Amino acid sequence: MDESIGIVWFRRDLRLRDNPALQAASEHCRYILPIYLHDPSSEGNWTAGAASKSWLHYSLQALQQTLRSQGCPLLIRAGHSREILSDLINETGATHLFWNRCYEPSAMARDACIRQKFKPQGIHSQSFNASLLAEPWEIANQQGKPFQVFTPFWKHHRQHIADSKPLPTPDLNGRALRSIPTGIPLEELQLLPHPRWDRGFWQRFTPGEQGAQEALDSFVHEETILRYSTDRNRPDLKQTSLLSPHLHFGEISVRQVAHRVSQLGHGTHESIHTFLSEIGWREFAYHLLYHFPHTTQHPLKDKFTDFPWREAPEQLDAWRRGQTGIPIVDAGMRELWQTGWMHNRVRMITGSYLVKNLLIPWQSGASWFWDTLVDADLASNTLGWQWVAGCGADAAPYFRIFNPVLQSERFDPKGIYLRKWIPELASASERLIHTPWRDPNLLRKSGYPEKQISLIESRNRALAAYETMQQSH
Repeated sequence: MDESIGIVWFRRDLRLRDNPALQAASEHCRYILPIYLHDPSSEGNWTAGAASKSWLHYSLQALQQTLRSQGCPLLIRAGHSREILSDLINETGATHLFWNRCYEPSAMARDACIRQKFKPQGIHSQSFNASLLAEPWEIANQQGKPFQVFTPFWKHHRQHIADSKPLPTPDLNGRALRSIPTGIPLEELQLLPHPRWDRGFWQRFTPGEQGAQEALDSFVHEETILRYSTDRNRPDLKQTSLLSPHLHFGEISVRQVAHRVSQLGHGTHESIHTFLSEIGWREFAYHLLYHFPHTTQHPLKDKFTDFPWREAPEQLDAWRRGQTGIPIVDAGMRELWQTGWMHNRVRMITGSYLVKNLLIPWQSGASWFWDTLVDADLASNTLGWQWVAGCGADAAPYFRIFNPVLQSERFDPKGIYLRKWIPELASASERLIHTPWRDPNLLRKSGYPEKQISLIESRNRALAAYETMQQSH
């Protein structure tokens, strides 16, 4: 190994273990400069939402501490990525540039420009897959086209779990530059909100690589994961992994998660397969985003282009604030606001209520989730909202409209979840907690709002709108 210098550009891979870019730098370069570049301008229409920025602050703080303990500190700068990289190459004499790929359309365009810029200068630029089991362009159906149905996609794709053994943590001691360029303090990025409405997030989550590992350790405990297939839909139980924000920011890789889970001594257990299929849905989301980048803002199914959505700003605002009068919807929206996260079953219920009962465009819901979720992921957010609206790949049929009352009674039978997030209904009986409008005295005493619409009438309105669209195509 000569005296070459390699820049490792951290993006959404904020970890040391199973980090291909960092591993490659440690193998090919004598000195390593880890950097993080804050460049919202390169994110197109999808700059990070407020909740995501708050998580990013603490995740970068954790990465800084870890790299500092390895004797290889993280350099932070803000500005245009291509210009900063050019400056750093000139300042350090770096000959190698390593990064792990992002798959959002704007990120892929940015990376292609950067690679093209430095190639004539003799800079060895190399990117890696650090966040998926397989690249989106590696998977195709029998006709050589992208999959649009999950089951055959996952049947084809899950073979990659066998190849998912993670990379070790490289030894970075003694690999720091002798003279490190100047950076800026993390606080200068101003990622944290003012006032600090995010404080409730950190009662549930610990950002960073160690926090991600602890979340995985807790989930794979036998008593938790082996009940996953039966209890994952219960928001009143702690039966989900809570790994989604850690995966989004790359504090842990999907390879690490899949490898750990598949190595359990219950490999044929239904819960193992169910959980791995949830990883499959994340892979499917990236497959679709790569092949159909327009779907972040437009429906995959063209017939939805002229769907008769409603403009209802007051109803949209009540939905955002958790004041619809439908307890399971309001509980989910309040959980989201206070913790930056929402149980997946409740995401489907709240989403169905918005786009089908209220007939408000799915893009409005996607935008709100993007700003308020700590695990806001463009691929998964797009897939989820198009699925519930019926306009995306493998989407729910138009006549599937969640009945929020039945969903609430089935998945929160004692109202534990509802009472937690709607304290004004804490004293309601198990019979009324799901349908408080049946007792006007309860509403008057509690101050909980009347339901804003009739669930039956709004369902019929939605079915009529969808049926009209079906007939016109």
